[in-house]
Amino acid sequence: MLYNAYEMQRSMLAGASAMAGFGADFFTNPVNPISYMGGSALIGSALDVFAHAAAPRGKPAFGLDRTTVDGREVVVTEEIVLQKPFGQLKRFRREGVEGGPKLLIVAPMSGHYATLLRGTVERMLPSADVYVTDWRDAKLVPLSEGTFDLDDYVDYLIEFMEAIGPNKGAGGSHMLAVCQPSVPCYAAVALMSGDKNPALPKTLTMMGGPVDTRKAPTAVNMLATERPFSWFEQNVIATVPIGYPGVGRKVYPGFLQLAGFLSMNLGNHMQSHWEMFKHLVEGDDESADATKDFYEEYRSVCDMTAEFYLQTIDVVFQDHALPKGTMTHLGRRVDPAAITDVAILAIEGERDDISGLGQTKAALDIATKLGADKKKYLVAMGAGHYGIFNGSKWRDQIAPVVEDWIAAHG
Repeated sequence: MLYNAYEMQRSMLAGASAMAGFGADFFTNPVNPISYMGGSALIGSALDVFAHAAAPRGKPAFGLDRTTVDGREVVVTEEIVLQKPFGQLKRFRREGVEGGPKLLIVAPMSGHYATLLRGTVERMLPSADVYVTDWRDAKLVPLSEGTFDLDDYVDYLIEFMEAIGPNKGAGGSHMLAVCQPSVPCYAAVALMSGDKNPALPKTLTMMGGPVDTRKAPTAVNMLATERPFSWFEQNVIATVPIGYPGVGRKVYPGFLQLAGFLSMNLGNHMQSHWEMFKHLVEGDDESADATKDFYEEYRSVCDMTAEFYLQTIDVVFQDHALPKGTMTHLGRRVDPAAITDVAILAIEGERDDISGLGQTKAALDIATKLGADKKKYLVAMGAGHYGIFNGSKWRDQIAPVVEDWIAAHG
């Protein structure tokens, strides 16, 4: 019933958005005499804000077709290296550029598409051969494709690294985890280390990841621990309705995750839309478009399989299995002490309200057999969760550290 109610609301808002968009154009069109009457700019701007907020959204495009390498502009094309039912390995091929480090950027499977990391990918393109985990919306995966849980996530990461190829040659292969995938990435590296897998990355960079959520718990962590596991099973899992390829699949809907994120900072989001309204009234379309672009991506959400979401709640947030040394993968213990050759960089944001200070740093502490020269910790001063991997702080302060770490251990 939850998903059906959402679909009904979405359909109604889609029509209202289209009507509001028509009204906004009517009251702001310079060839319309009414647009010069008092109050028309206010009405048109208000309708524009509503139309943008209520519009339905699908999967955005990365739209990265060029980058600059060694002072020259090169064409970038997207290439699917490996396709799996619940995600694919995407490469951003830089035409005419050979060699250099290969970097797998692991996008979070937490309600948003991999395009949320557009700025992360764009910043690393000049210095690395970039790959990204392009996760699929669970409601689009037919039931015949089976299930997908945290163990499958780890298996996908290992397969993706193997698809990139043996870790040899100048620069080597590297892995960068943004937020949620820090735990499965760490598990994959530990398992690959134990197996002496030739595709083992030379470095693992984790940014704002919930490795040990007992440290500086945030509102997100408190939500996951204050309620019993059964509460999540009964209250946030829905069934994909008719009309989607994944009809009948149990999922944690992306719209619920988005609602949770919005409610955490509702005042800030309302202020952002108020500022957008004022920019539109003043005719400052450039500033208004910047806010629109952010929310265009932020509101584009996808579903997670119920088994992946619930296992993550259990293993990562309630049991704290990785830092306690009790995490298993298909019955095999994940041993952090197996990591002896992969250089680990842990990055946290000073103002991160999703993963508190110390949660990612814990990855360094539990790697007991890893030398001090292969461990590094960085606190990005003034950066919130989103600012760790997007925006000026990421581009100017954090990315150079990542590049230096990769170069030093490549």
